[in-house]
Amino acid sequence: MDRNRKPYSYAFLLAGCLGLILLTAYISLTNGAFDITVRDTVRTLLRLDAQREFDLVIFEFRLPRIVIAALVGMGLGMAGTVTQSLTRNSLADPGILGINAGAGMAMVLFLFFVQDGIKGTGWGAVMAMPLAGWLGGLGAALLIYVFAYQHGRLDPQRLLLAGIAVSSGLSAVTVFITLKMNAQDFEMSAVWVAGSIYNANWKYIASMLPWLVVLTPVLLLRSRQLDLFRLHEDSVRGLGVAVEKERRLLLLCSIGIVSACVSVSGGIGFIGLMAPHLAARLAGSSHQRLLPLSGMIGALLVLASDLIGRTVFAPVELPVGIVISLIGAPYFVWLMYRSRRTQGSAA
Repeated sequence: MDRNRKPYSYAFLLAGCLGLILLTAYISLTNGAFDITVRDTVRTLLRLDAQREFDLVIFEFRLPRIVIAALVGMGLGMAGTVTQSLTRNSLADPGILGINAGAGMAMVLFLFFVQDGIKGTGWGAVMAMPLAGWLGGLGAALLIYVFAYQHGRLDPQRLLLAGIAVSSGLSAVTVFITLKMNAQDFEMSAVWVAGSIYNANWKYIASMLPWLVVLTPVLLLRSRQLDLFRLHEDSVRGLGVAVEKERRLLLLCSIGIVSACVSVSGGIGFIGLMAPHLAARLAGSSHQRLLPLSGMIGALLVLASDLIGRTVFAPVELPVGIVISLIGAPYFVWLMYRSRRTQGSAA
């Protein structure tokens, strides 16, 4: 993949992505088991002769789901961009590195041991969910870091392999914990682990929004350092960059964003893989451009996948994580095949 290619106007790309996001959100808002006309949608949103049934469908069910889908996609897309840059591996993504698995295991433990004790529908439990996910993601990252640290530095290839191993182990622990739950909690956990936003509400949005508001600007302000991480580590050190300090800061920010997303959507994979690749092909390798575009592409992918899972397979609802996996798994295989061909040609 030629990451330096910039065939399109960046402003045009952002406007095009925003237009597609708004179009997808509109279709998702007006279509479903209960269809709503354009007129009724506009009147409800503008509070003009609003009716109770329209308020219920739009403000309680569909609009929170749309907002969470967009925020989760944006967060995972940006975190995936950072992960690929830090590891210098275009096949890396927060899910493959085990961050999703660590956050997911912590969330299942939270649901199993804590939530009933503090009434999970209250603000205390909801606001604690991203923190629990962050601790789990941080624990997984530290474990991976220990395995990948060699000869005084972090080996990107060992990081990827350690992430896959840790992710598999933590996923197994998560399954074991869910089997200990009662039938109702097990069903909820199974759907959540698969990646679903069917239970979206405004409290979940309030719980994850502070993490994105605080951590996203940090990533954007560190876009120049992310550009340098594409170079060899010795070259980066020669430019006066505190490599380990910057890597830890960027990794912590990524873990925080991913954990906040996982806390409300479960294990949605492949967004952190696909969004950065698509953004790089369209806008080039500069992280000042790449990060915002990756976030917008990620938001579009999750919104579109949720719309497909909710409408195409009706009356059955397919979790958004499964829909994305149906697209992302073949894309991942294609990337691996293309990477092997590129390496073979170089040899």
